[in-house]
Amino acid sequence: MSKPSIPKGTRDFGPHVMARRNWMFGIMRNAFERHGFQPIETPAMENLSTLTGKYGEEGDQLIFRILNNGDFLAKADADALASSDSKALVPSISKKALRYDLTVPFARFVVMSRNELQFPFRRYQMQTVWRGDRPGKGRYQEFTQCDADIIGSESALCELDLMLIFDEVLTNLGVPGYRIAINDRRLLNGLARSWGVSKQLGDLTIALDKWDKVGTSGVVKELSDRGFAPTVIQSVEQLFELLQQPEFSDRIEGLRAMLLADDIEAQDAWVELQLLFQRAENCGIDPDRLVFDPALARGLDYYTGAIFEVRVDNAPVGSICGGGRYADLTGIFGWEGMSGVGISFGADRIYDVLEHFDCFPEESRVGSKVMILQMDAEGVDDALILQQALRQAKVDTELYPDPAKMKKQLKHAADLGVQFVAMRGDQERAADVWTLRNMTTGDQLACGVDELVSHVVSSS
Repeated sequence: MSKPSIPKGTRDFGPHVMARRNWMFGIMRNAFERHGFQPIETPAMENLSTLTGKYGEEGDQLIFRILNNGDFLAKADADALASSDSKALVPSISKKALRYDLTVPFARFVVMSRNELQFPFRRYQMQTVWRGDRPGKGRYQEFTQCDADIIGSESALCELDLMLIFDEVLTNLGVPGYRIAINDRRLLNGLARSWGVSKQLGDLTIALDKWDKVGTSGVVKELSDRGFAPTVIQSVEQLFELLQQPEFSDRIEGLRAMLLADDIEAQDAWVELQLLFQRAENCGIDPDRLVFDPALARGLDYYTGAIFEVRVDNAPVGSICGGGRYADLTGIFGWEGMSGVGISFGADRIYDVLEHFDCFPEESRVGSKVMILQMDAEGVDDALILQQALRQAKVDTELYPDPAKMKKQLKHAADLGVQFVAMRGDQERAADVWTLRNMTTGDQLACGVDELVSHVVSSS
């Protein structure tokens, strides 16, 4: 019999980890709803045609395709099969795929549900996605995204609200040293026009998007391999040099000098970006947490305006959040002109960061607050009455299921991190009281049911 295992890039989550994850999700959900976002869910699998062509060439290669039901080779392309042409073979053996992200399925949902939705529509969604990335630290093939989108408005106030959500959630989670990096794809478009490489914009953004992984030298090598001229590569190196400027004003003025003066789109983006930074500071975001990154690209094809990425200083993983403006995402499904902007929290990477810096608070632990010990068979009915009274008072309570030695039951309660244990033997029954022990301090109290419940409730 083979040893049980799970695929690389996936994980099991035990009670300890799930308690922390649920605490994280609760903070995110509260922030989303406080900002007026409504929850939705979409299927784990989508039609393959829904997903392909939406994430760029490299993204398409990472989509997990699902084989057709039954004899999937029955209708396979015989020529493609005989020639081992996997790219040509896939359309005949696979019609569905696991979702790669939540944004494209959201666009599909909006188009299909447009008659039932009110626009601008604010949506949040927290579900699992799958990508065929090479597994590594902070990089999984199955992970959870927590998204918030506003669709049906071109106002930059939407970008501002999403930046405020970034700041609120990450502050409430206690993520240390996070910075919100911001750029605008229209500025990158302007640089491409200025450098004469508009037709190679896709290759340019893919290379720039790898900067945090491969550094300047890695990006330079990729651009060279993709056939970019030396003069363009020198300009890209100058762009990276702007990142060494500590002041926002120096960075943005340096970028403006690289744009064409008559490039209306890029100049408009330049003005809007300054205003966005100013309003974010006015709304209470620490300016030290805001970073203008003129090399930030976000490699996904559907971004057309402001783009975001959240990074953590000295973290063991890369960016923990991302997002941006898309001018016409629903247009890929036949409904043109619906502009929107969205962000995504990488829950799994945020977890890794909080664990790395030991930042999970005590309240992220979930389990019974009270365990009622079973001293003997005669006390079961009394224990059930106490258990019900505690649960009605909204106290997490469990009854040890079998009569056992007190030492064993106390150890079990301690291993679970239970705060209180309640015990009742012959003497307590005669006096109609319970003994309540605080497992942290060792203090004990003899009291009736009502007093016990009040004491436990007031201790929270």
